Amino acid sequence: MTYITGWRDNMRPPGNPVILEQRRQKAIQLLKSGHQPVDVAKMLGVGRRSVRRWNRSFRRKGSSGIQSRPNTGRPTRLNQRARTRLEKILLNGAKQAGFSTDLWTCPRVVGVIQNNFRISYHVDHIGRLLHSLGWSPQKPERRAIERDENRIRTWKRIQWPRIKKKPLS
Repeated sequence: MTYITGWRDNMRPPGNPVILEQRRQKAIQLLKSGHQPVDVAKMLGVGRRSVRRWNRSFRRKGSSGIQSRPNTGRPTRLNQRARTRLEKILLNGAKQAGFSTDLWTCPRVVGVIQNNFRISYHVDHIGRLLHSLGWSPQKPERRAIERDENRIRTWKRIQWPRIKKKPLS
């Protein structure tokens, strides 16, 4: 096997949790069969310190010591209750929240979160928050306020056929 490159000791190695756990289990099997940690590290393409750490953890806790754990990342600042409340505010519409139009923008959502929950979010992170709530970006149709749908339908039905070119036959 080859060494895995492109990551550092303080970062999680590439691969999903299942693959990483399988690698640790393989290392324990190799150690049990009499291989030295240095040799196991070379065989699996990992650092010898990792092999020793896995072995120590396995000796202390058994199989649970080498199980994969989800990489949760930083916890969200809005708890589930606040997220539910935010979604209700968003569903009521931007006009209900005090804006001139019913269009939600990321800066508007930042303001709503700040005013209602006293939590500051950077505008660039609001898209991820909204996505986690099941919202997706939508572009509003641009239409003139003066637009008269009835007159447009009438024009299309009466005027357009009269002025369009006849198909060549």
